Amino acid sequence: MPVISAPHDFNEGHLFVDLKSILGCPLYLKCEGFNFAGSIKLKAANEMVEGAEREGILKPDSVIVESSSGNLGVALSMIAASKGYKFLCVTDSRCNLSTRLLMEALGSKVHIVADLDENGGFLGTRIEYVRSLCASDDRYVCLSQYTNPGNWQAHYRTTAPQIARHFPNLDVLFVGTGTAGTLMGCARYFQQWHRPVRIVAVDSVGSVAFGGEPGRRMIPGLGMSMRPPLLDESYVDEVIRVEEADTIRACHQMARRGFLFGGSTGTVVSGATHWLARHDTRDLTAVAIAPDLGERYLDTVYQTNWLQDLFGDEILAPTGQPTTFEAEEPAPREADSWPQA
Repeated sequence: MPVISAPHDFNEGHLFVDLKSILGCPLYLKCEGFNFAGSIKLKAANEMVEGAEREGILKPDSVIVESSSGNLGVALSMIAASKGYKFLCVTDSRCNLSTRLLMEALGSKVHIVADLDENGGFLGTRIEYVRSLCASDDRYVCLSQYTNPGNWQAHYRTTAPQIARHFPNLDVLFVGTGTAGTLMGCARYFQQWHRPVRIVAVDSVGSVAFGGEPGRRMIPGLGMSMRPPLLDESYVDEVIRVEEADTIRACHQMARRGFLFGGSTGTVVSGATHWLARHDTRDLTAVAIAPDLGERYLDTVYQTNWLQDLFGDEILAPTGQPTTFEAEEPAPREADSWPQA
C-alpha cells in the first residue's frame, strides 16, 4: 500500500476495463481518473509545474494562471495548494459547476469569460484574458498547456509506456484530442515501438482542431476552437469526429452497466465503437484512453433536463444507437493577497 505526503504522488495508471461485454466489440479502456485530481490532466500539470520550477520561472509569490475547461484547472489547483502557490483558472460557462466548486474548495480562484471568440468558442477569449493578466503583473505565470512540450512529454514518459506494458501486441490506440498533449505523447512513443500501432484521434463535431467548420459544443474536455499548437498530424493515422449526441449515448450505455465515465470518455468510446464496427476485429488488440470519471458531469451529461433542453426528448430513447461519425485520414484565499488584475 503506497504512503504519500503530497496528493500528486499518487496516480493509478494500470487499470483497464474490458468493454467487450458492454459494446459488443473488443476494446480495452485505460482509466485515468483514479488520482486526487480525478483525471489524466494530473500528469501534464505535474510535468509543467516541475518544469517551471526547474527553470526558475515559479517563485514563492507566483500566481499560476491557466486557461482550462476544467480538468487541468482541478489538477493545477491541487498541485498549487500542495506546493504553496496561488492559482487562477480562466474558464467559461461550459465548465461544470462541480468542477468550479472543487477548484475553489482547493483555494483557487476561477474567472469565467463570457465572450465568444472568432470561431464561436471561448478558447481565444480565455487565452487573451490570460495574456492580459501576465502583461499586467509579473507575478502571474502562465504554464500554457497549449504550447508547453511538458504536456505531451508527460504522456510519452507515463501513459504510453503503461499501455505498452499491458498490451505488447497493441494494434490500434484511440485518443481523444483537446490540447493534443495525450495524443502527441502516445503517438510519438508508439511510432518508435517494436510493431506498428495505428493511432486514431477522436475529436468532437464542431471542433476545428483538424480543420472543418466550427460548431456548437456543450461538453467540455475534447475539441478546440483553434488548431492545437502541439498537434503534428504526421503522427496520426486517422481522425474520427463524434457528434455530442453519440457521446451522451455512449456515456449512458456504460453507466447502465455500472461504469460512470465523463463526456470525453464517451466521445472516445463512441468513436472507437464506430471504427471497430467497420474493421475486422479478429485478433485485434484495441485500447482507448478514458481521461476522467463521470461524477463531475452529473449536472450535464447525466442530467435529464439538461439533455432534453439541448438535444430533445429522444436523446436517450431505448432504440437510440450511436449513428453519426466522420472519419478521415491523417475555499478562496483572501483577495488582498492576490495581484490586482
